[in-house]
Amino acid sequence: MTRPGKLALPLLDGVAASALHCPPGPWTSVIDFLAERLPRVERVDWLARMERGEVLSEEGQALAPNAPYRANQRLYYYRLLAAEPVIPFEESIVFQDDLLLIADKPHFLPVTPKGRYVQQTLLTRLVKRTGIATLSPIHRIDRETAGLVAFAIRPETRDAYQALFRDRAVAKAYEAIAPWRPDLQLPMLYRSRLEEREDAFMQMHQVPGEPNAETHISVIEHDAQVARYLLAPLSGRKHQLRAQMSALGLPILGDRIYPTLLPEETTPDYRAPLQLLARTLAFTDPITGSRRHFESSQRLVFPTSD
Repeated sequence: MTRPGKLALPLLDGVAASALHCPPGPWTSVIDFLAERLPRVERVDWLARMERGEVLSEEGQALAPNAPYRANQRLYYYRLLAAEPVIPFEESIVFQDDLLLIADKPHFLPVTPKGRYVQQTLLTRLVKRTGIATLSPIHRIDRETAGLVAFAIRPETRDAYQALFRDRAVAKAYEAIAPWRPDLQLPMLYRSRLEEREDAFMQMHQVPGEPNAETHISVIEHDAQVARYLLAPLSGRKHQLRAQMSALGLPILGDRIYPTLLPEETTPDYRAPLQLLARTLAFTDPITGSRRHFESSQRLVFPTSD
């Protein structure tokens, strides 16, 4: 028997329903299965969600708290958090047409739901703001990084836009504030090989071998201590700019991962953001053939010496 396709369910407070396959197992009730399979949500919270109609059957019907478990079915549930930290900065929309939405993301705001953030993410905020349930990011930037993020509006054109980033057909420029090293010859094309550390999964580090990360680095302004750099990545490795700048002895101001991985803060210090900004995006639109160029309205504050 062919299982029905994934249901197109309505959004709940800007959040799409998540799907979960039900394998064969010992569970007698849906809530037993959910409490064991997704233990980060307390059983009492699953009970409350089911009482509110936020856990649905394969047919899209709300499941009662005593609903029996059925193997080889699909469940739908809405991932909402009761006590989510509020991020006190607002995004803006730089551009929007029938195909694309370009957002200017503040520091500290995740792009998509993950961990303790669902409502306080760029995607959820934009879906609630625009009413466009099909919004999908076509690339990502770190939660700590501010700046431009592009979203596809139509599912049928999403892959064409994502291919631009996969094929390195997007010109990207970042601004960063980091220590000044007068001995470095700038501008320069910095090439290195980055791999994930085995002992610290959050960090990348440089290793010998064929380079897989390339960044053009130039300086915009500097004083005796710090500089504003223009970084143009030619590849898209994880944490590429942060790891390479740190390897050069130029750790970006406010970086809690490079060169030293610091413990995650329960409440971020909003006074000390990572001084990294996704400043521009430029590409030839694969659907219309037109040249697209977008620029962030944000600027990093250059620190002044006393």
